[in-house]
Amino acid sequence: DRTNVGFAEEALRVDRGISDAAFALGAGIFFIGYAIFEIPSNLLLKRFGARFWLARIAVTWGIVAALFAFTTNDTMFIILRFILGVTEAGLFPGVIMYLSEWFPNKVRVRMFAIFYLAQPFSQMIGAPLSGGLISVGDQVTPFHGWQVMFAGEGILAVLAGVAALVFLTNSPQQAKWLEPGEKASLTAAMEREDTARTEDGPKGIWRAMASGRVWYFTIIYFCLQVAVYGTTFYLPQQVSSLLGQDVGWQVGLVTAIPWLVGLVACYLIGSRADSVGRRRRWGTLFYVTTGLSILGSAWAGANGQPVLGILFITLAVASFLSVGPITWAYPTAFLTGAAAAAG
Repeated sequence: DRTNVGFAEEALRVDRGISDAAFALGAGIFFIGYAIFEIPSNLLLKRFGARFWLARIAVTWGIVAALFAFTTNDTMFIILRFILGVTEAGLFPGVIMYLSEWFPNKVRVRMFAIFYLAQPFSQMIGAPLSGGLISVGDQVTPFHGWQVMFAGEGILAVLAGVAALVFLTNSPQQAKWLEPGEKASLTAAMEREDTARTEDGPKGIWRAMASGRVWYFTIIYFCLQVAVYGTTFYLPQQVSSLLGQDVGWQVGLVTAIPWLVGLVACYLIGSRADSVGRRRRWGTLFYVTTGLSILGSAWAGANGQPVLGILFITLAVASFLSVGPITWAYPTAFLTGAAAAAG
């Protein structure tokens, strides 16, 4: 739902009359529902367990994503985007919270980096897949290509939810695949960290919401996400403009390049950001590089430099993917329990 809507932008305008203003509003309104239901979703995950709640998110999210195939006008597009945000709310921070209960802080950036690899990998695969489904759908089905794309990719999320119900384990204490000694050792290590976090961090939902450190990291993450989604939503159209071609499989392949480079960078940086000093230095570097690279891509596009523009986009994607796992290591180091769910 982050990449495919960008691939469908032009087709939705031609086939359904979706205006540029409605597309931009729909792209953004997603996050209103997402933000409103984020904290309740995380608290429910804490109550019902990750296995059930993450599966619920994926299944409902996939169903709504597939319903975009039936979009007929501006209003329906905007409403579906809002509902999509509501259904997805809590997935990403829920997984972060879930992983923080399995891995001690010293290896947490590495684990977050592995989780983050899903984003560039899905974009790398999803970009040519989206472009290819549009092309194939237009040529060999009675439907519009963008309808085939939305339906097919929505079903994938539903299947992921079903898989979560089968394979996911809620906590180390419930892990049948851990030996008793391994389980006891991991539980003891995590309890020591929880004790330190309880003594150092805010206790409870409202104290977490009032914590200056929580808001400090919120502002930092807000700035990062402006850059991330400004790039992600419009990347297919930007590549299309730089190449002078309509959105299709060729644009999809080129769009995959930044995510491929980002995948490698995310893993390499995440596996080596194992000290507080290194996390701070590298985090600062990649935040600055992200912003300068996006400015560079805009300059290259305005001056007819397509190759340079794609290089700048690639550097931006590699930078913001590398800094994400580093950023999440900080709040998970001092938040625990309900404060972690809310914060």
